Amino acid sequence: MRRIDYYVATSLDGYICGPAEDVSQFSQGGSGVDRYLADLSMYDAVFMGRKTYEFGYKYGLQPGSKAYPHMEHFIFSSNLELENAAPGIHVCDLQVETIETIRKRSGGPIYLCGGGLFAHWMLEHRMIDRIILKLNPILLGAGTRLFEGSAAAQLEMREYQAFEDIHIHTYQVIYP
Repeated sequence: MRRIDYYVATSLDGYICGPAEDVSQFSQGGSGVDRYLADLSMYDAVFMGRKTYEFGYKYGLQPGSKAYPHMEHFIFSSNLELENAAPGIHVCDLQVETIETIRKRSGGPIYLCGGGLFAHWMLEHRMIDRIILKLNPILLGAGTRLFEGSAAAQLEMREYQAFEDIHIHTYQVIYP
């Protein structure tokens, strides 16, 4: 079964974006960001919710286009409609069975691109295998939380790297 990695930038106080979806305080460059960008090559599929997909519109993503050209996209939404979607873009209802079917296909690990509500649902349903945090040295105080809700899991640190711009922490998720 394919591994699902929640690989996400976060502030020290646990926000993946500030109020009004502001990400301007997060590191935009440096060797840690370079590492993240290189790591994206190991994924051939991405999971995201509608809000995360539509967030890309602010940065030039056109509706129906791929945010990550080399990845198959699975956008989980009950109301997103994409006319003329590029090949490899799938809009799916959020169901455990759908995710399990995708995980059973051959391929590499799956990149869970967020956001907080979707990540919480995935954690609650025990579907996140690893959490990889791009920890930014900022405090946002408000915004979208890393997990919007409560779900319990133990984490076992697998890797830690410090860069001048961010620290990257890799955890294996251990469910109770």
